[in-house]
Amino acid sequence: MLHSSEDFFREPQQQASVAEDTLERYSGSEVSKFQPYLIITNFHRYVEHFAESRECEITDGAMFTVAHCPKERISMLDFKIGSPAAALVIDLVAFLPIEAILLLGMCGGLRPEYEIGDYIVPVASIRGDGTSDFYFPPEVPALANFNIQKVVSNVLQEEGATFHIGTTHTTNKRFWEFNPEFRSRLKATRPQAVEMECATLFSASYSHHLPLGALLLVSDLPFAPGGVKTKKSSELIFTKYMPDHIDKGVHIMQALQHVAKKAPSTKPFRQD
Repeated sequence: MLHSSEDFFREPQQQASVAEDTLERYSGSEVSKFQPYLIITNFHRYVEHFAESRECEITDGAMFTVAHCPKERISMLDFKIGSPAAALVIDLVAFLPIEAILLLGMCGGLRPEYEIGDYIVPVASIRGDGTSDFYFPPEVPALANFNIQKVVSNVLQEEGATFHIGTTHTTNKRFWEFNPEFRSRLKATRPQAVEMECATLFSASYSHHLPLGALLLVSDLPFAPGGVKTKKSSELIFTKYMPDHIDKGVHIMQALQHVAKKAPSTKPFRQD
């Protein structure tokens, strides 16, 4: 029996109950429908394409959009954009029997040799988000799950995709392109890409012991003349590159399932 509000917040089962209730409200989906392999993204159109190509139902909640494909054991969830939303989705799904999570996101490529449509496989992220401070002290790096990123790289290599491996800078400011101080900082710290969620996702998932990796699509080249994303260029990205990005994500999840079947451990991707 609980005797105070502090007792309530100390009980793990209470946290799990509130998390599951919140996930159902925010996604419009019963938690029992979530599959063990979860793809998360920032784009409603990604979920629409995933659902249409698999004839799956889409549900919309107060914040998220989600589609479940039991045949492939994969769910895809759009958590919108930014580090607070990224932290929230991990905090909520941490109480589900999730085997692996993959982010399909977009980023700004920061190398002159990069091209729109290239892929980035981030191994770590600079913590410019602020939200990751809730999980670890500043000296703790934000690292992707190595076991998942290894499978990501293998799939891309097998399929002949153009990809780059490196570090991203996660910022909590979307409209940064015209800030000279921030641009200088990016050049000084030398990340391969800039985005808004990876450091948060890597930190939150590590805190919750959730295996999480990422496959980012280079959607703009903010250091190049005319390289800032526009409404027109954004539409081109969705039309030309989105289907392949989703296919790559599904193939990665299938490869992870294959690895899991051969692994003796019940948690083959977990890194403590």
